[in-house]
Amino acid sequence: MRKHILLTVAVLLAPGLAAQQGDSMRAPSDTAEAGRLRAEIEQRFNDRVKQELNLNADQATKLRATQERFSTRRRDVMEQQLGRRRALENQMQPGIAANSDSVRKLMDGIQAGRGEMVKIEQDQDREMSGYLSPVQRARYQQMRERLMQRVGEMRMERREGRGVERGGRMGAPAPRLRGGRRGRGI
Repeated sequence: MRKHILLTVAVLLAPGLAAQQGDSMRAPSDTAEAGRLRAEIEQRFNDRVKQELNLNADQATKLRATQERFSTRRRDVMEQQLGRRRALENQMQPGIAANSDSVRKLMDGIQAGRGEMVKIEQDQDREMSGYLSPVQRARYQQMRERLMQRVGEMRMERREGRGVERGGRMGAPAPRLRGGRRGRGI
């Protein structure tokens, strides 16, 4: 599960970081800091999952294996979706006529990617149902959702700190989005 959380956080943070500054321009200290932050988030999440779901050793091992297995599929689809969205943004630039066939194919691909993400979630939940109770699965999904929301908040805060708007353009900071469960340790 550790690898899954690390990969998930990395995939979610990478697009925001790449949009803010090119990979070749990133300082080694930024990479080290991001790695430290990911490791800290991952460890805290793993500790909370084990504690709140009251997992035994066998369940924890199986959950970790499931997360590792599905993380590769999830990461691949997320990377494809990111590429499609970037290509669509390039097609939809103001003042430039978009190619209807390309836009249609990209939109179809984005829709198919959404469906694939749902299928991954269903397959993963089906596998977890073999060793977690329905209550444990529901709690795990809630915890995972809160983690993803928090990572999204952190990305927005990081963009705001650099004066980057939602669309990745320089200018006045975007309005701060608050919410979630800050005091809960995730």
